[in-house]
Amino acid sequence: MKQPRKENWWSRNWKWFVPVGCLGTIILVAGFVAVIMFIVFGFMKSSDVYKEAVANAKANTSVVEVLGLPIEEGLFVSGNINVSGTSGRADLSIPISGPNGKATVFVVATREAGNWNFSTLVVEFKKSGTQISLLE
Repeated sequence: MKQPRKENWWSRNWKWFVPVGCLGTIILVAGFVAVIMFIVFGFMKSSDVYKEAVANAKANTSVVEVLGLPIEEGLFVSGNINVSGTSGRADLSIPISGPNGKATVFVVATREAGNWNFSTLVVEFKKSGTQISLLE
């Protein structure tokens, strides 16, 4: 009498191992990307130029009239900051919002002798597209 052939581990388990392995790989890659984004956004949000730009926007009465209080920063800052010693350059787009709407703070600044000098510091409102310069 013939004995039934015993299946190996792979032939018994491939139906659950393949989807779980693919899903696990996708989760690991997504987690790695999330950690990198968290580090980059955290670095940008902790920079002096970011803090100064947001403080200027929150202190401007025209911005407060349009957006209302409280004004909060968004999660996804875009742009770049390059700092080397006491000099540097920043080009950022910072989303902000209040109870009455959303806006973006556009920042272009250079750092000389440790101080940030803004060449562009503008708030653009999403609804109307109007801009308010924070340099005046």
